[in-house]
Amino acid sequence: MSYCEYIPSMAEPRRSLHKNYHDNHYGYPIHDDNELFGRLIMEINQAGLSWETILKKEASFRKAYDNFNIATVAAYSEHDRERLLNDPGIIRNRLKINAAIENAKTILQLQLEYGSFEKWLEHYHPKTKEEWVKLFKKTFKFTGGEIVNEFLMSIGYLRGAHSDSCPIHQEILKVKPKWLIAKEPKNI
Repeated sequence: MSYCEYIPSMAEPRRSLHKNYHDNHYGYPIHDDNELFGRLIMEINQAGLSWETILKKEASFRKAYDNFNIATVAAYSEHDRERLLNDPGIIRNRLKINAAIENAKTILQLQLEYGSFEKWLEHYHPKTKEEWVKLFKKTFKFTGGEIVNEFLMSIGYLRGAHSDSCPIHQEILKVKPKWLIAKEPKNI
């Protein structure tokens, strides 16, 4: 059963939480680098947990990671790492926290080289899931197959966020997600 078909069977308040994400965020292109970084943080933190856990903690993630400001997170000190490890509002996992900080530093470098995180993604589009995973593993920390797949589906780079019969799928087609736009794949 797809995410689209599963949400109506959920009881409240779970249904509203998931429906908001499904209807307003999942699969829609993101053009703000800080928001792209935030989605990557959330996908990394979901590893081994339910997406519902992450959705419930989104506001806490925003607060803890300075509204996903890439430059601010890249400059985090050891004190900030400890603060995050002691923050009950987020996932307190040292590897995931370190990945957020190191990935922020990487994104700053990508911004210098490509102009933005989004332009880096555009530069390599399109790729298969396997090619994207290879690129992300080479570039970022804590980015396995499912994390990369969900991140890219959630921002419109890979198809599959919604079933073709889902009304939101039709809305997403109107904003032309990257998976809809074909061009020649670029090698890593």
